[in-house]
Amino acid sequence: MTLPILYQDERIIVINKPAGMLVHRSWLDKHETTFVMQTLRDQINQHVYPVHRLDRPTSGVLVFALDSEMARLLTEQFEHHHVQKVYLAVVRGIIGSGRIDYAYKPRLDKIADKFTSPDKVLESAITDYQNLATTEQPFVSCRRFETSRYSLVRLTPITGRMHQLRRHMKHVFHPIIGDTTYGDKVQNRAFTAHIGTKRLLLHAHQLTFRHPLTGESICVTAPLDDAFGQVMRAFGWDELELAK
Repeated sequence: MTLPILYQDERIIVINKPAGMLVHRSWLDKHETTFVMQTLRDQINQHVYPVHRLDRPTSGVLVFALDSEMARLLTEQFEHHHVQKVYLAVVRGIIGSGRIDYAYKPRLDKIADKFTSPDKVLESAITDYQNLATTEQPFVSCRRFETSRYSLVRLTPITGRMHQLRRHMKHVFHPIIGDTTYGDKVQNRAFTAHIGTKRLLLHAHQLTFRHPLTGESICVTAPLDDAFGQVMRAFGWDELELAK
């Protein structure tokens, strides 16, 4: 497997992460054999250093450093929220535009967070969202309605909490389609049956950071994969101007 490289220089490499692929080896998923870090290392014959993360089911822009010093400099930008991230998502229902300011406790894993205090304080989490397009489809995904409605939204996380976008969209009752953790299972099954796509419809579309050495603003955009593109075509959204 060859990972699509979106940007590369002597110190930094940015790829378009495939949906469903783990970024690095995890003892929580012992049966997985393919990882982004290992695949990219073998592809460019050079060690790579992750500076941020994407959930396994999420696709899109993923940044790596090519040495430990650059990893430290880039990680600081992410930690201090000096990086602008823009995601695309398909959500249930018709939603407008606005801001979600909803703090929540981290979701603890029974194994990985065995020794973490369950009384951990709420973490501030803020997400801006903008409606890009809507559709009403002639199939039933809820007993109360004879049609199904969806929105394509641009999501901009102001903070960077784990599962922030997925939890925020659930909080406002517009879960992301294909989300098996925070989404609507009935809606997901209906969507797969009629549209033929079952992946999480969340894509890290664009990421902008400042090059630590040159000070240049680097803006990287990741194209949608075939599965997400299938949804865009099915809903007549494939001609939309997605770049911000």
